[in-house]
This record gives sequence, structure tokens and C-alpha cells, in this order.
Amino acid sequence: MKKLIIITILLMAGGFLSIDFAFAGVIEDRSIKQGFRIRQGVLNGELTAWEVKILKNEQRHIRRIKKVSRFDGKLTYRESRYIEKLQNRASRHIFRLKHNDARRYRRYVSSHRNRYQ
Repeated sequence: MKKLIIITILLMAGGFLSIDFAFAGVIEDRSIKQGFRIRQGVLNGELTAWEVKILKNEQRHIRRIKKVSRFDGKLTYRESRYIEKLQNRASRHIFRLKHNDARRYRRYVSSHRNRYQ
């Protein structure tokens, strides 16, 4: 009976750890994809220098929030939902800025083309 209880407790603890790592993986994947979308916008001339600056600052803010949230060694459900909310907002901002009619600076795009490839 004691063995059964100990095994159950260990399995539950392992399950909670795997859930925590699953949240972290999804968050990291989205950050990478959003960075790729920003780089594509620069290469295609869809983003101006000012728009890139705004989006990069937003991504930096999300990274800081993630770093603070993981400081205690555990990413809680509430923290992961908040980060997901910030990433959803950032994704909308990327889409809106890539699809607006702002003038693109070809000089900016060509000077940064090698940097993002």
C-alpha cells in the first residue's frame, strides 16, 4: 500500500513538471516565429524602421516578463496565460504593421538584408 501511494505521488509530480515544460515550449516557439515574421517584414519591405523599432521593443518586453516569471523556477498557469495574452497582442501588432500603407524605406531594407539572412 505504501509503494502504491509513493508511486502515485511521484507520477503526479512528474505530470506537473511536464505540464510546466509544455507551457514553456509553446511560449518559446511563438517568440521565435514572431521574430521570424518581423525579419520577413524587413526583408520584404513591409515594415518601416520605426515599425521595426516598435515591434522589437514589444518583443523585448515579453522576454523580460518571461524571465521574471521563470525566476522562481516555475511558470504558473496564470503567468503562462498572461504571456500568451501579450504574445497574441504582439502577433496582432505585427500583422497590422505589416499590412498598413506606410511608406517603406528601400535604403533601410537593403542595408539590413544581410543582417537577417
